[in-house]
Amino acid sequence: MSKTVLIVYAHPEPTSLTRQFVAVTEQVLAGQGHTVLQSDLYGMGWKATFDEHDFPNRVNRDRLAYVQESGHAYTTNQQTEDVAAEQAKLLAADAVILQFPLWWFGMPAILKGWIDRVYAYGFAYGYKNEGNRYRYGDGILKGKRALLSVMVGGPATDYSPRGINGPLEELLFPITHGALFFPGMDVLPTHAVFGTGSLTEATVDKELTAWCERLKHIFDESPIPFRRQNSGQYQGNILADHIAEGEAGIAVHIDN
Repeated sequence: MSKTVLIVYAHPEPTSLTRQFVAVTEQVLAGQGHTVLQSDLYGMGWKATFDEHDFPNRVNRDRLAYVQESGHAYTTNQQTEDVAAEQAKLLAADAVILQFPLWWFGMPAILKGWIDRVYAYGFAYGYKNEGNRYRYGDGILKGKRALLSVMVGGPATDYSPRGINGPLEELLFPITHGALFFPGMDVLPTHAVFGTGSLTEATVDKELTAWCERLKHIFDESPIPFRRQNSGQYQGNILADHIAEGEAGIAVHIDN
């Protein structure tokens, strides 16, 4: 069955490995009969800063209160055109793929700025004007799938469970569990390519082939089993004592 997939990517260099992966993503998905939407953030000249210019018609001209102004702009259809267009893409998509290089342990600033601006109050948070009721497994993007495709300069050992940089899945937790699972998406395990600064042509070909195989299964593979807020496992937004008893940290929010 044909689906719609949104690719959001961030790299300024057209010949970069990230952009090679984006091209293959589009080719494979289109070859499967899917509709592919793209947001080339650098190519679009995406405005990364979330500021007063996002609210042409302010409720309060004396003080910029982001939640108030964001909610007002969203509910009254007074958002900037670029933000509204990206929200429409998200709503149209059955799956979202974020493709980017790991820069200083996170996503490029332009991609963070995309999330900051597109995730309006009433849209990605404060859904249905119900505060925090619809989040972490619920929300406006529930039923959609999400996948990170990340290019990592350092070797895999540096991002292993005891690696000096910290486990990659923990570094990316604010994106996977936060930016993606928070508004309801089912998040697939991250697809990472390590040591990208010194890959041979043969290794690049091998990595691209592995990515092609991964793309073929994005609608049938199992997502990360993040615990849902409204599953009864949380009490007052704290994990119940009898679940993962004696444990703490990021891992307790994954139901293994």
